[in-house]
Formats: sequence, structure tokens, C-alpha cells
Amino acid sequence: MHIYAFGSICRGDVDKNSDIDLIALVEGFDDRFDPSTFSIYSYKRIKEIWEAGNPFAWHLATESRLVFSSDQSDFLVDLGVPNEYRNMRSDCEKFARIFHDAARAIESGTESMVFELSTVFLAIRNFATCFSLGTPTQSDFSRFSAKRLKEAPVPISSSSFSILERARILSTRGKGDAILPSETHSVKSELDSVNQWMNELLNRIR
Repeated sequence: MHIYAFGSICRGDVDKNSDIDLIALVEGFDDRFDPSTFSIYSYKRIKEIWEAGNPFAWHLATESRLVFSSDQSDFLVDLGVPNEYRNMRSDCEKFARIFHDAARAIESGTESMVFELSTVFLAIRNFATCFSLGTPTQSDFSRFSAKRLKEAPVPISSSSFSILERARILSTRGKGDAILPSETHSVKSELDSVNQWMNELLNRIR
């Protein structure tokens, strides 16, 4: 068994909205780990994502820190560097579709507004992270990856970005201030700019 921390606590950019990301590597089922607290992976699956050059493999290889090892080894370090990331285009296209679906739901006045705003945040962040992985020296796995893209940061105001981040926390953790109709309207007014940003970056990739 191996337990690792990863994410903001390992990057050192912790703030009041940060949680602690933990991953447990186990052989077979292990009921000691609560899936709401840990990401739980088998050793076989971790090897598979390493071989595939999966973004999560690069995330762990770049940022994880060993917390516990049952045999004193560091399994992820021993795996070495993940294979080259080759799916930037398909991954970015996937997150662009997720963004478009959520944006359409928001425009239509969905009854699940917080969820769709949360999905917009997820899509923007993951789109930017996958794009950044195309230039390994600029890879960014943080929730601010879209704001930090050196070539083309996402054109969204800090206030709207903060609203989307709050929606993500509300949707995933059930805590925080409610999203007001005026705040939703503010975000809606900027979705076209985000859509254009995604399309421009997709054109570069293609």
C-alpha cells in the first residue's frame, strides 16, 4: 500500500478554498479507504495511465509526495517519467464540448445552475491544463491553469472566475455562499469570450 498527497498542498499554493488531495494505491479491494476522501487506484491501473501518458499520470509524477509506504519504496518514483502526452487535441475537444453543453444549459435558464456553473469551471480548468501539457515546461495542474496560460490566458474577469470557483466548491463540497442571479448574469455575459478563446486554442492545436 502507498499513500500520496498531491495538488495544491504539494504545490504550496494553498488558500482557504483548498482541500487536501490524497491517493491510495492498493492491491485489490481495501475497505480502509473512504472514496470520498481518497482517490483509490490499483497498481495495475496506475501503470496503465503511466504507459498512456495520461494527464493524471503527469499530475502525479510532477506534484505528488509520498505520505506512507508499506514496504518503504516509492512506487511512483520507481515508475519513472510517464510516456509522452499525445492526446492534447482529443482531450481539449472533449472539454470544449463539456463547456458548450454547460454554457447552453446556463443560457436556457437551467434549474441546475450551480451544477452547470461548476461544470463550466471544470471544463475551463481542464482544457487549459491539457493545453499546457503540450508544452511540458509550462504544465499547470492548478485550478488557476486557465488564468496562468502564458500565451493566451482565459479572457474572463476575476470576479466571474471567482463565481465559477465558488460554484465548483458548492457543487462538490456543499459549502459556501449561494450564487446570486446577478452573479449568474455576470458569468453569462462572458461565456462567448471563453468560447472564442477555446476555439482559437483548438485552431492552434489542429
